[in-house]
Amino acid sequence: MNKKIGLAIVGTGSISRLHTQGINRLDCAELVAVCDIHQEQLDWYTNLYPIAADRCYTDYDEMLKRDDVDAVIVCTNDTTHCYLSVRAMRAGKDVLCEKPMTLDINECREMVRVAEETGRRLMVGQVCRKTPAFVKAKELIDEGAIGELFFVESEYAHDYINSPGIDNWRKTPERHPIIGGGCHAVDLLRWIAGDPTEVFAYANHKMLQDWPIDDCVISVMKFPNNVIGKVFTSIGCKRRYTMRTVLYGSKGTIIVDNLSDTLSLFREKSDDDKGIPVLYQSSEIKIPVEVNSHNMEGEIRDFCNCIINNTPANPDGEQGLRTVAVCDAIVQSSKKGEKIEIDYSL
Repeated sequence: MNKKIGLAIVGTGSISRLHTQGINRLDCAELVAVCDIHQEQLDWYTNLYPIAADRCYTDYDEMLKRDDVDAVIVCTNDTTHCYLSVRAMRAGKDVLCEKPMTLDINECREMVRVAEETGRRLMVGQVCRKTPAFVKAKELIDEGAIGELFFVESEYAHDYINSPGIDNWRKTPERHPIIGGGCHAVDLLRWIAGDPTEVFAYANHKMLQDWPIDDCVISVMKFPNNVIGKVFTSIGCKRRYTMRTVLYGSKGTIIVDNLSDTLSLFREKSDDDKGIPVLYQSSEIKIPVEVNSHNMEGEIRDFCNCIINNTPANPDGEQGLRTVAVCDAIVQSSKKGEKIEIDYSL
């Protein structure tokens, strides 16, 4: 692969470090510019990752004028994703937008529409689809290793107490935890089990008392093929960050998370004498997996490859919209106390 994709990062907060490290490990990508409206934040970033002063911007539109910027990675707070992505696509740049796509379903629709109008690629950074453990779990399911799914569950368990973000961007009523963080677990189950049709959810506000939003939500969903599922989200729980996921099938079970170096596969065994399926606890198989919870290198590689090979982004804007649509329905259900059917319309 000879061509390098010139990438610009907008937003130099903590997630930008992972993107920068990913770019620096790739032969197909080159960081050619960075932008942040906060000069002090930009200075912090350039102390970590030296870059020429003439490649650093506080004016986003000026950065977009650079001919060597092929694509933009949007790493800013969630409320700015739509505006910045649209500006980049209208300037002729492809976009990799951090999750969640946006906090508002109508903004998602606008981003999809602009991508279609401009012919630019819009990829949404639902990085669980690139996490080695989850990739392996999906491969096993697709191969039929656990038979037909009947129940799936995942979680986004985090403690935000000391992580309100620059300018308290996480600590706002618009950023419901299921959309801002729990979208990881929702997208993971969508990727594995398909698009749920309806949800019912409960939420409470017991942990982060000075935050203006519910900090815990649990949602039950109906997936295709009569599969049911559950997502638990907490941004105030007292434990290490985890996305423990359990996938139940007719012939076995997978237990997997984003921080362990193995996943557990339980398989049905047959009694040799009677031919009767029996599940023994000793049938657990520990499968080694790489620990890479935020595999930005893999994500950016896929993004660059789709540009170089002129192929669709994956996951694209429509997939990002569908995840936000589910999350939005969960919020509605938790507020109304009723089942909500999910609207995936573009």
